[in-house]
Amino acid sequence: MGARAQVNTDQVIRIGQNAMYFEDYLVAIQYFNLAIASRPDYAQPYFYRAIAKINLDDYQGAETDASTAIRHNPFIAGAYEVRGVSRQNMGNLKGAVEDYDHALRLLPRNRNLMFNRSLALQDMGDTVAARESFNELLDAHPGYDSGYLGRAHLNLEEGDTLAAIADIDKALEINPSQCNAYIMRADIAINRDQDLPRALADMDQAIKLQPRNPGLYINRAFLRYRTDDFYGASADYDYALLLDPLNDVALFNRGLLRAEVRDNDRAIKDFTQVLSLRPDDPRALYNRALLYRETGQMDRALADINRVIDLQPELPGAMYMRYEIHRDMGQLRQAERDYYQAVAMSKRLSGMSQEEIDKAVAAHATPEDEARVKETAARFSTLLTLDHSDEPLERDFNEKGLRGQVQDRTVGVELEPMFSLCYYFSPTELKPSTYSVKEIDRVNATHMLPQILMISNASPTLSEQSLIDLHFDKLKEIQRHNEEAASPRAIDLFAQAMEQITLRDYVGAETSLTRAIEITPDFALAWFQRGVVRAMIPSTLAESSTLADQRQLYIRQALSDLDEALGLAPTLAFAPYNKGVIYAQLGDYTSALKAFSDAIAIDPKLGEAWYNRGYAYLKLGNREAGTADISQAGELGIVPSYYLLKRMR
Repeated sequence: MGARAQVNTDQVIRIGQNAMYFEDYLVAIQYFNLAIASRPDYAQPYFYRAIAKINLDDYQGAETDASTAIRHNPFIAGAYEVRGVSRQNMGNLKGAVEDYDHALRLLPRNRNLMFNRSLALQDMGDTVAARESFNELLDAHPGYDSGYLGRAHLNLEEGDTLAAIADIDKALEINPSQCNAYIMRADIAINRDQDLPRALADMDQAIKLQPRNPGLYINRAFLRYRTDDFYGASADYDYALLLDPLNDVALFNRGLLRAEVRDNDRAIKDFTQVLSLRPDDPRALYNRALLYRETGQMDRALADINRVIDLQPELPGAMYMRYEIHRDMGQLRQAERDYYQAVAMSKRLSGMSQEEIDKAVAAHATPEDEARVKETAARFSTLLTLDHSDEPLERDFNEKGLRGQVQDRTVGVELEPMFSLCYYFSPTELKPSTYSVKEIDRVNATHMLPQILMISNASPTLSEQSLIDLHFDKLKEIQRHNEEAASPRAIDLFAQAMEQITLRDYVGAETSLTRAIEITPDFALAWFQRGVVRAMIPSTLAESSTLADQRQLYIRQALSDLDEALGLAPTLAFAPYNKGVIYAQLGDYTSALKAFSDAIAIDPKLGEAWYNRGYAYLKLGNREAGTADISQAGELGIVPSYYLLKRMR
């Protein structure tokens, strides 16, 4: 029996490794979970799960798994490497160096370990040890192009640009396809504002090697603009946004270019998109205010510049623009006050005392004062570039692709929704079936419902008219049966409610479920589902003060119903989970934490509860607890976890 379990565990691990090969990291984690459940003292599945997590940027989860692997088998060098990379990415540089040192004792002269150790020492600020480490690396591996790039970073940090360029040139001599080398050399030229044509040639080469990297097009657009290729710059921003439609840097820069050629409406549209992504971006607000003023939309211009002043109260250029807007609107008193305030701010920035400022402003404002004021706002209308300086570190542990990088997908950061009883759900590779609930199994065993009952928080909307018609017909049939029955059964009224819920008639469903509960007061699923329905009804009510009390009543009743359901079915973890969702939606994250904790105590495998509790922790400012919970949710197959972990960083 033990031998067969060993074979099965190893087979499951191999399947997980195959999934990782195809970058299906979430699927791989599920297989490693199975292996761990079978043999919790076996180091290998923890080690491989750590690798999967690190590829999903779940560094805390990877560190935990690598530590567990090391505890079970202290001779897996790769586990120290994984933990070192995780710690390095989380800022625990001393711990990372210790892990790399330990791994190097097991694997002396290992290239990746020596490289990452060198980077960690550099990040620690120990430039002497870092240079010594890079030199040892290149003595042992003189043909390692990334090693020269790492040392080039160190040279740049110490201000030795010539040595940095020499190392970059050496890396390209070894590997002419080393994309990061072209990027670094171009960045040096951009930062020094020298030899822009050569920088442009380097960026062209980088784009040939990484044609789907939007950041490269953004930086090439900057170079094209600086070399008077306006149309080429505009085309690069367009293509960057084709690759990444929500890239705020590309949107901002394209807005500036459009404003420069007086394409004002489309420039305003670009800045508005930037502000939808970053509502408090003073640069975008300033430039949109400028465009609103030019197009005669004075009220909007004034609203934007007021927001800039709120965000940057000591910016003379913003105050000066508000002076111009007030003047254009005929509000001369406000305009005069803003004008002298802008001049005073400018003089303050130049180091004058308050007494000197008061005298100077009272006497006069010179053209030089106005020029200085306008100069302080010039930085709000300059193109942005992206820094690629960290790319070699990321490349060295794992070659990033597209398929398995779920943390890079653009998804909204929001709660996992409530669970509801349903007839349909959307299966995925990670969740091919719904959760098993004994109360649901008992109802299904009676065969008294027209379809199999399930529970899900991802029930799809009916889209086929024939299916919708089928449910309307079924609802009419059940209603007719219940009306004709001398005393309808609770299960039949429950069936009626399920059809109404399927057809989104929540008010009707509440009535049906109430009747079912009156007939059978210990019908736990009816209490649960009525709680769900009552929580949904407020969202269907119009927003008005007259209905506010009614909405609050529904919420209180929903919470009470879920408590009743849990009292009748103590293992129904979805009842406290749904309470947590309701509390979180109300902004009561402290109560939400308790409810999600109650759900986890009942069912530790309820990934949605871990995710939502992590979300609540983050809302309350507890980053450490939030990260741990969201990592656990990702381990349990909740896909948005990895995107949220990345967003948090």
